Amino acid sequence: MIDTLESRAEALDRLKTFLRIPSISTLPEHKPDIRRAADFVLGELLEAGLTARVIEDAEGGGNPLVYGEWLGAPGKPTVLCYGHYDVQPPDPLDEWKSPPFEPDVRGDDIFARGSSDDKGQTYILIRAVAGLLKTNGRLPVNVKFLVEGEEETGGEHIERYVATRPPELACDAAIICDTEMFAPGLPTICVGLRGIVYGELCVEGANHDLHSGVYGGAAPNPIQAIAEILTALKDRDGRIRIRGFHARIVPPGAEERQAWARLPFNEEEYTRGEMGARELTGEPDMPLFERLWARPTLEVHGIRGGFTGEGAKTVIPARAVAKLSARLVADQRPGEAVEQLQQAVAAACPRGVTAEFRLIHGAAPSLVDPGNRFIRAAAGAMTEVFGRETVYIRSGGSIPIVGLFDSHLGIPSVMMGFGLPDDNLHAPNEKLHLPNFYRGIVAVARYLELLGE
Repeated sequence: MIDTLESRAEALDRLKTFLRIPSISTLPEHKPDIRRAADFVLGELLEAGLTARVIEDAEGGGNPLVYGEWLGAPGKPTVLCYGHYDVQPPDPLDEWKSPPFEPDVRGDDIFARGSSDDKGQTYILIRAVAGLLKTNGRLPVNVKFLVEGEEETGGEHIERYVATRPPELACDAAIICDTEMFAPGLPTICVGLRGIVYGELCVEGANHDLHSGVYGGAAPNPIQAIAEILTALKDRDGRIRIRGFHARIVPPGAEERQAWARLPFNEEEYTRGEMGARELTGEPDMPLFERLWARPTLEVHGIRGGFTGEGAKTVIPARAVAKLSARLVADQRPGEAVEQLQQAVAAACPRGVTAEFRLIHGAAPSLVDPGNRFIRAAAGAMTEVFGRETVYIRSGGSIPIVGLFDSHLGIPSVMMGFGLPDDNLHAPNEKLHLPNFYRGIVAVARYLELLGE
């Protein structure tokens, strides 16, 4: 048996070791920690009995990939297990109740940066495979691992690798543990993800800052221009007004809408408890889950320009920048969405300034048929382990690797998530619910067994 008190204690102890490594991919000073995290994953795969190696990025100097494989089940399906060992910065530090890289078990939860996103869930995959090999001496299916260290910063290394190595990564399906359960104790498979285009709206007016008393009333103001452009792109009811932006959208069917309506959900708790907001916004004629999972968005993440320090300075800035992202849904295409956004910005640009949207990164949306045999087997395993019928949801977030696997390998991605909605991803006091961690290991192992039958 892979699920014993002894195996749980060992899994928790090793997870703590993993979580203590501050493998923050956005900060260059943590490059040595990135290497330590990659080496940890490599060591775990080798100890489990897989052939494994670290793959360096010879082309762009990106963070290393860790690849592993066990191919001793001829004639059986091959499953590619994906995860990432890099984490977000822990700021603001003063809001953590315990240090972010000193794992702290409080009740049934373990608190640390990366506990849920994605070290804890990646380690579920590793422990499931290791447990089966230890117990049976072999696996019921063929398994490959691909674990990256740039998921939180764009994943350029893995994108190049997947695009150029399809034969090496050939498999029947991928399994990804980087999503969440809809509610505690409710086994959940995510079948759809929104894609993303993220970039900067750059607006320039005069060639230097100007005194508002001397030039105000005649000089163009880039911050004012950004405000005008943004309100032209999306109205106050949340409707995106970019020409052609909705043309490719595939709306959810009646059966999927009915399934969403049956999900256990308290809108008031979601609004005030989970979000801490006064009320919900967005397209008023669209149900909430459709707005979150099946409709595109346009969001402003920050605006910089002019004077923002203490006191007063009457300046008309020469330049202003807004960080923007659009979440995409099936069947929108990132390249086309960028062109539509750029054309809309040009059309909305006021007199006296120049405006340009510059792409930083993008990823395609994905949607998998719940009737796919790899999805059905995963749902069966989760139902068996958690004792409740598995539900299917979509996610408003983006996992770029899913689109890469679809376009370059032609495989479905099975997203068996074991996080919870209140796990504080990317925020202080990130946590992972330990009962989900232990049962997740059993559920993944059972899934591999069902695929091998």
